[in-house]
Amino acid sequence: MTGDRSQLINFVQKFLGTVKFGNDHVAKIMGYGDYQIRNVTISRVYYVEGLGHNLFSVRQFCDSDLEVAFRQHTFFIRNLEGVYLLTDSRGNNLYTLSLQDMMASSPI
Repeated sequence: MTGDRSQLINFVQKFLGTVKFGNDHVAKIMGYGDYQIRNVTISRVYYVEGLGHNLFSVRQFCDSDLEVAFRQHTFFIRNLEGVYLLTDSRGNNLYTLSLQDMMASSPI
């Protein structure tokens, strides 16, 4: 999911329902598109009005032929040749990564 429509290519505008967050806030899913990270495309990323962060599921990375591995304090995303493409740490019981910060140093 993303709150920034401009990040999506091949966008399909279609009301797909709502999503409810832990603070009981409800937001509309207003369509979907593809999210391009250099040479990798993550398909069917939902556009959620007002969402402040990009949220991806492990399935979306796996559908792009990437492998996701979790450890106690870190996680890794690598290609099928075993080359690490993205890595970051767990904080506050949530695994997060900043795509913008990693774009400059990532081979992806």
